[in-house]
Amino acid sequence: MFQSIHGVAIDAGSGLEAALRKARGSAALPDDLLTFKRRIVRALSPHASTVLVDAALGRDLLPVFATGCLPMLAYEADVYRIADDDRITVLPDNLTVADYPALGVKHLKFFLYYAPHGDPAVNRRKRDLVRQIGAECGRHDIRFLFEPLVYDDATAPGTAAYAKLKPTLVRDATAAFATPDFHIDVLKVEVPVDLDYVDGFGKPTMSRAQAEDAFAEAAAAAGGIPLVYLSAGVTFERFRASLTLAHEAGIDYAGFMCGRAIWSDGIAVFGNGGEAALTDWLQDTGTARLKELIAATTPQLQET
Repeated sequence: MFQSIHGVAIDAGSGLEAALRKARGSAALPDDLLTFKRRIVRALSPHASTVLVDAALGRDLLPVFATGCLPMLAYEADVYRIADDDRITVLPDNLTVADYPALGVKHLKFFLYYAPHGDPAVNRRKRDLVRQIGAECGRHDIRFLFEPLVYDDATAPGTAAYAKLKPTLVRDATAAFATPDFHIDVLKVEVPVDLDYVDGFGKPTMSRAQAEDAFAEAAAAAGGIPLVYLSAGVTFERFRASLTLAHEAGIDYAGFMCGRAIWSDGIAVFGNGGEAALTDWLQDTGTARLKELIAATTPQLQET
């Protein structure tokens, strides 16, 4: 069981593979995605409590985890692969929940796009799927980390209108999965505000006090389920500020799972300088970023 979660997510699939291919150009190799991920696991797992890997390459990455860093395996075919217009996650065809114990993996992550105010019939199907996965995790003694990614059919993300709606979406999605019948051990949730529209960060439509209230209301919706925040593709500086703001709001959260905010700049480094340059960058900048996020999550570390 996690005491606190200082997690690195490297479960991206086809989208990351395409970005690496573009960055590498004529030097691209078929196994660049595996090489990139292996280097991240080697460099950052000694400092992380867990690293999240994908179903496709996860088995190949498990042997390079540092001792004491718990592996977490995503239960999705590809985070970029969605079944239909209802945005239902496609499950892997090379992995079942029953396979986890034999792999030595005790933590499963599953994500699902969820529109709290969307079609009730679609939302019932999605909740049934999460409930099914949770029950399988319970049968096989696997800890279940569930990640609801919110959206609204009528409002585009990144806009002022979406920034106004986002606290409600995150709160309502959190509440929808906070009941015991889902067997969720940890909820991996979005930061409930867009800092680009919070006073002190961007063009404000929300005061800092309102942002803190949004954090508190969304966190309260989880009941007793531990919360970790995901970075959702924002910059490292934005995610670090979000974790600090959560603490200022008085949120007792369990930690973070961070992917691109830590390692996305490494794509260009890998493209320009290859594996050796990426290794150096991860040992310097990548490690420093992870340690800064840990300090932001645990403010008392900054005082010692």
